[in-house]
Amino acid sequence: MSLEWRGAAVAPDDEMPTPDEWDSVSVPGRPTAFAGAEAVAYETTFSDPRSEDEAHAALLLRGTYAQTRVWCNGEQVATHDTYFAPLRVRLPDADEYRVVVECRTPADRFGGLHATDALPDDRCVPGIWWEARLETYPDPYVSAIRARPRLTEEGAAVDVTADVVTTEAIDDRLTFSIRPEGNVRGGGMMDRSRVATGSGHTTVQHTIDVRDPSLWWPHDRGDQPRYVVRAKLDDAADEVTTGLRTVSYDDGLRVNGERVPARGVTLLDPTPADVERAADANANLVRVRAQAAPPAVAEACDDHGLLLWQDLPLTGPGAFDPDRGRTLADELMRSYGRHPSLAAIGVHDDPVRPYADGLGSGFLDRLRFRFRAWRAAYDAGPANAVADAVDAVPTFPVVGPPGVDPDAVTLYPGWQYGTVGDLAWLCDHYGVGDVVGGFGAGSLGSDDPADETGFDRTAHDTRVDGGATDSQAYQARVVHTVTEHLRRQASEVAVLDSLRDVGDAGMGVLREDGTPKPAYDVLTDSYEPTQVLLSDPTPGESDVVVCHDRPETATVTVEWDHNGERQQEEHTVGPFGRVTVGSLTLAAGDELTLAVAVGENVVTNEYEINDSI
Repeated sequence: MSLEWRGAAVAPDDEMPTPDEWDSVSVPGRPTAFAGAEAVAYETTFSDPRSEDEAHAALLLRGTYAQTRVWCNGEQVATHDTYFAPLRVRLPDADEYRVVVECRTPADRFGGLHATDALPDDRCVPGIWWEARLETYPDPYVSAIRARPRLTEEGAAVDVTADVVTTEAIDDRLTFSIRPEGNVRGGGMMDRSRVATGSGHTTVQHTIDVRDPSLWWPHDRGDQPRYVVRAKLDDAADEVTTGLRTVSYDDGLRVNGERVPARGVTLLDPTPADVERAADANANLVRVRAQAAPPAVAEACDDHGLLLWQDLPLTGPGAFDPDRGRTLADELMRSYGRHPSLAAIGVHDDPVRPYADGLGSGFLDRLRFRFRAWRAAYDAGPANAVADAVDAVPTFPVVGPPGVDPDAVTLYPGWQYGTVGDLAWLCDHYGVGDVVGGFGAGSLGSDDPADETGFDRTAHDTRVDGGATDSQAYQARVVHTVTEHLRRQASEVAVLDSLRDVGDAGMGVLREDGTPKPAYDVLTDSYEPTQVLLSDPTPGESDVVVCHDRPETATVTVEWDHNGERQQEEHTVGPFGRVTVGSLTLAAGDELTLAVAVGENVVTNEYEINDSI
């Protein structure tokens, strides 16, 4: 049943909002008229939606950002403070309903990216972002089902939790089943579990064993089979879709026990279309930075075989409550644990103030960098405590710059500080680079950008003296150089910051409307699982290196065209191998095209040699 909603910006207080005037709004959504408001109230009215066979009515809300209170017919009936967890409001018996939902900006540290100036105000409107639906049920009924897949020695299992609501005491059997979705091989399984309870709400837990499972894989390693898990009580049922896989981090990311080097992109304003764009760029991972992925985005990751690095909504310097963090981490796993794409949880993003902005590449600059990094000491204890509460997937408690001992480092040489030539020193000196949570450079989307939300114009103008064409060319060179360095050193996880701009300028390799900048094609080539590249794309001697991020040995044919002169070599490269296939003497102004053939697939890589980046 669709509902008509009205909204109004209100002053946050303890009473039910009573604005003088309501405006029609679209729910779910983020009404731009309320951009910048601290609190927004939403109102809807409707008649009793239940039929004769239905005893219960509930309003299901998803994405209620962030501190939420709900009134029904003047009485407060619910509070909620975790926007990525669904809010199901059971409605009392009545002939007519007036529901008021108030959403406020968070009062604690857990507003995430939406509580910063990294996103435009119209993306941060307090509201019901993802779903608003009226539901009716018989009595008793299954109000929600959650699933957590895992592999076992005998095959696989799904731990299922079902919530049951009843107005009378029951002693019955809850039927659990699992069946392959689509053309997945294998049959279904069915089992029953007793549910005995008085009136009210109870939770039933059950484990379904799956023999001969079909495993879910990232798109560059296999297929993405899914299973439908169902819980049924009399005529009432609920179901969710999941996939069977394991994911861990042990000297590298492993999916189903096999090493999977991760090549990723950060999503700042995530949409399902962004997931497809990431896959088209040869990424096998997306990081939803300091916010919760909308349900449609998590589903898209499952569908397209993209690993999902999901952060808690926590970013920026400052202390936070680890108990609150543990609660959010637990809810995060409850909400996203069924998704086979879920591969990692990040806790605290960008935990210290920038300390190296504007530094150059000289000896004294490096001394200043080291001194400032030392002064920016960070206590990782609370973040580690939150991470310890997470099971089933790897965690990266601290995502930040070199010098604060991050679990995932962010590297911006050639943008915030120095040149990309400083990258090797940063990785070696601080022992980082195995897991990179962010790297890259920004650029203009047009010559005269009107909205530069989240864009460091000072850093840009220090690097680029020109319009959008020069700006995007510089970004492409930085992305090319840093990506290839991380590939050569065999970084286990490397995540570009970021895929798409949120304004008319930004760190994205796509403009806000999704059209590509030159760096997008550069990234796509650089992220090819097997690629040939230069060890040092500057004047002087450079090796030609093949990077092979596949689990099987391959015979490769490499060809290069150096200023019109061609040479070809054939080599064997082992699993996840790096092999030097030749060397070149380069000069400024040289043009070079490299190509590597693996079977029927041919990948190219182009260079214009410059004195420096």
